[in-house]
Amino acid sequence: MFEIIAGIRVPDSAIARAATQLVRDTEDDLLYNHSRRVFFWGALTGERRDLKFDPELLYLGAMFHDMGLTEKHSSPDLRFEVDGANAARDFMKSYGVPERDVEDVWTAIALHTTPGIPEHMRPTIALVTAGVEMDVLGIAYHDFTHEQRNHVCAHHPREANFKENIIDHFASGIIKKPLTTFGNVKADVLALKDMNYVRGNFCSIILGSAWPS
Repeated sequence: MFEIIAGIRVPDSAIARAATQLVRDTEDDLLYNHSRRVFFWGALTGERRDLKFDPELLYLGAMFHDMGLTEKHSSPDLRFEVDGANAARDFMKSYGVPERDVEDVWTAIALHTTPGIPEHMRPTIALVTAGVEMDVLGIAYHDFTHEQRNHVCAHHPREANFKENIIDHFASGIIKKPLTTFGNVKADVLALKDMNYVRGNFCSIILGSAWPS
């Protein structure tokens, strides 16, 4: 039987089931439940905005969006968002997913921490970010009904200390490659969690470049 939460049906295709199992086996409970919630928030946002979106692509984007924080899928020098996007791309290609769909999911994951851009792009891209922003930042929290929030969280709970723990997960996933935080929101994470972190400065790089003027 199909699983329906807050009126949203979870994709039940072979690739969706395989993605669920892969993420469940790779991520801990906090990241897994967070990723599932991101799907529901994204889908509910899409319905509220009357967007035509592919639930399966949205599901894949949501489920893989934090895979780059895991040791198995973390590279030594790429942004964790790109690591997650690459993991999703490899997985989707193994199922013969069309390149346009792969590109949409890759972009959705790669840009999910880059505010101000995804919302203007195709629905899969916009809605993954919308789901992340709702679950992590509480953006548009009051656009969801009390019943919707409760139903989603009843199936995929937010831990009592989720806010602190998700920051800890971000930090542990990027602390060994601080240069990847330049110009993005994860610089704030290391500024909070790593006493040795030195934030890159865009203007200092310009002024210190090899150009004579």
